[in-house]
Amino acid sequence: MSYVDGYVLPVKKDKIEDYRKLAELASQVWRDHGALEYVECVAEDVKPGKVTSFPQAVQLQADETVVFAWIVYPSRADRDRINDAVMKDPRMAQPPTDMPFDPKRMFFGGFEVLVRR
Repeated sequence: MSYVDGYVLPVKKDKIEDYRKLAELASQVWRDHGALEYVECVAEDVKPGKVTSFPQAVQLQADETVVFAWIVYPSRADRDRINDAVMKDPRMAQPPTDMPFDPKRMFFGGFEVLVRR
């Protein structure tokens, strides 16, 4: 069964194009190391909830939007190997001050696939 990393993060609206460039590079790097699929989505119909929501989870500011993304791997072992290789890949070396998003408000996790059609 495949394995998925998912993550959600805030991006300043005026930095979406910068983020897209980073995501396009990241997608190539992850795929080069064996990821099966790499998807990044920008919020289009996401509203604050009464208890929780994507905007609340990332402490969304007025000048930001939410990005929701996932990466698919053949297995958990492949995910661990691929992520290790990606973190060592020189294409991913970027000073934290140059990031087009706030990594402190990003949340992520690994998931076993329950249903896939």
